[in-house]
Amino acid sequence: MFRTYEMNLAGSPFRVEIGRVAEQAGGAAIIHYGDTVVLATATASEKPRAGIDFFPLSCDYEERLYAVGKIPGGFIKREGRPTEKAVLASRLIDRPIRPLFPDDLRNDVAVVATVWACDQQHAPEIAAMIGANIALCISDIPFNGPTAAVNVGLVDGELVINPNREQREVSKMLLTVSSTREKVMMIEAGGDEIPEDIMFNAICMAHDENVRICEFIDKIAAAEGKPKREFPDSSTPTEIIAAVRDFVGSARMEKAVFFDQKQLREEALAAIKADVFEELVPKLEDFDQSKLEDWLNDAIYQLEKKTVRKMILEEGKRPDGRAVDQLRSLTSQVDILKRVHGSALFSRGQTQVMTVTTLASMSEVQRLDGLDLAEEQKRYMHHYNFPSFSVGETRPSRGPGRREIGHGALAEKALLPVLPCVEDFPYAIRTVSEVVSSNGSTSQAAVCGSSLSLMAAGVPIRKAVAGISVGLVTCDKTDNYVLLDDIQGIEDFFGDMDFKVAGTDVGITAIQLDMKIPGLTPEIIKASLDHCRKTRLQILEDSMNVAISEPRPEISEYAPKIVMVQIDPDRMGEVIGPRGKVIHRIIDECGGDKLDQGGITIDTMDDGKIYVVGKNMDNIRAAVAMINLILEEPELNKVYNSKVVRLMSFGAFVEIAPEKEGMVHISQLAEGRVNKVEDVVKIGDSLPVRLIEIDDQGRLNFSHRATLPGLEDSKPPPKKPAPGRGDRPRSPGGRPDRR
Repeated sequence: MFRTYEMNLAGSPFRVEIGRVAEQAGGAAIIHYGDTVVLATATASEKPRAGIDFFPLSCDYEERLYAVGKIPGGFIKREGRPTEKAVLASRLIDRPIRPLFPDDLRNDVAVVATVWACDQQHAPEIAAMIGANIALCISDIPFNGPTAAVNVGLVDGELVINPNREQREVSKMLLTVSSTREKVMMIEAGGDEIPEDIMFNAICMAHDENVRICEFIDKIAAAEGKPKREFPDSSTPTEIIAAVRDFVGSARMEKAVFFDQKQLREEALAAIKADVFEELVPKLEDFDQSKLEDWLNDAIYQLEKKTVRKMILEEGKRPDGRAVDQLRSLTSQVDILKRVHGSALFSRGQTQVMTVTTLASMSEVQRLDGLDLAEEQKRYMHHYNFPSFSVGETRPSRGPGRREIGHGALAEKALLPVLPCVEDFPYAIRTVSEVVSSNGSTSQAAVCGSSLSLMAAGVPIRKAVAGISVGLVTCDKTDNYVLLDDIQGIEDFFGDMDFKVAGTDVGITAIQLDMKIPGLTPEIIKASLDHCRKTRLQILEDSMNVAISEPRPEISEYAPKIVMVQIDPDRMGEVIGPRGKVIHRIIDECGGDKLDQGGITIDTMDDGKIYVVGKNMDNIRAAVAMINLILEEPELNKVYNSKVVRLMSFGAFVEIAPEKEGMVHISQLAEGRVNKVEDVVKIGDSLPVRLIEIDDQGRLNFSHRATLPGLEDSKPPPKKPAPGRGDRPRSPGGRPDRR
């Protein structure tokens, strides 16, 4: 019989079922949050994985489209590779729990959260994050949790825990905070220029709620938890650590790690490693030779880490010689690539990121097929590429991994609040950040490069956005800590956190916090936000604004021009025509469909928006004019530029817009008497005409005569009776002309 535990979370029931399913997993729980249901499981391998020096943890967030009553699109009607949102949710589960496992655990641990139902009001990601912790706490897997997680929104100036769908749509911020009982473990945020004090208050509010959830999880673990298993000790023997420390010495290691160039530091460390293996291996014959290489490598790593942290904490000395609050050298350049729509190269020390902007029609927006029914498409896309050469490696490219997707999403989140709305700038926008050299904080360099590239492309962003990362080194024995502005690779590697903050000169647009220790105090969080604001303003003023201070007034000559026309959606059929006849004709008459040859394309949307796309503005304007004419109600006495499409004995039929025709009676073709229509016009002629009558059947009668100089005010002759049925002229198709 399964057991049920329940609490109230942000005004909604939060129910946990234990023992109902998945009894063979190490730990399993069904989470009900409102009508959202998630199955969370945690399982560990029986034995450690051989030959590795890391903890093999995998966290997977599995979306099932049946959860929202959808069948997957495409030919293969089943879920395939995870969506970008699922990958980001997997990272949200992973990041706060990873530091809470034993350092030398080498058993494979798999955490899987499967979304069974999603009610659109209660975020399945929150249910999955809490559920993963419950599954771990009741399992036999060694774990120093739990953590809990909530979202915070900013709705009408008020902070709201776990906002519902309607509140999320109007919220100026969406913040996710994961905490243990004592400290904050992970922060993920996107916001519309949120001041630091409001963000800090929101983080504290989330932490208070997380403490309450942790107490709830503790009760479940006390009732349902299995005894934690013993695991083999994979740590390096203390004798080997001491042997390496005595052989290398603190002075030589300090000299090796304190270089401002990454390559020089790596050469010095390689020399130390070579000497250690040459001198110490023969002296350590009594140890297991199959593990000796791994132990020596770990001992060198530990000595390097201890040296770097000790010098930072005790002397405020960083590996490249900077002060703890000093930025590396900054360089911003735009227009590196001439033929693309926008480009920028942002450099901070040895970190360099090239970002390229591409503008396209709204038909190029990304279609989304996920659980959030409010997000069906994405207009702005940011992609982040991290090739192996950027760190001097030769790893083959296998496509973007979770890290690349996560960094791309962070930069995308940072820029979204400053982008123009689609009504003001009807473009799909893609920025791609290519990391060409990496020595720390590439994701924030991508934010800076994207901002520069968008402005260079002429995208009217509201403000420039910059990003910076703050690191942390803490003392194991005291409460002392040091914050490091603009951390480089070695400081990120050996430090305790990577606190990334992006924003404008007004406020924060994105945050991402990764921890390697069990959490941050409110004091450290507030100080980190303050540091990030100071350095962000410095980057904007000293580098980015020097390169380009505002968006260019015009988009690139190589980018397509787009004009949007908003019409009544019910009249879209008039513009498209049967089987697309009308819209294809507009395209054909305005240069064809080859954009590189001056042609146009026309994209129609269900909401009544029509996007006319091309590179020749004359053709775009002509297409817009034709669309407006199609939809325009005929106006008496207005002059139209028409085209003769048919000739009859009693007059000429003219077209003022595709599929919108009227007749010019023979008496209205010229000033004097006209014997034959063909004497005045022929098919295909352009003919200015004035609308002189709309009859009771809605038919249009025009006059060319009334457009001639001196005859504009002349009146048409009296109407003649319509011919009898047998006398009606026939149209080219054989049917009687209804006139």
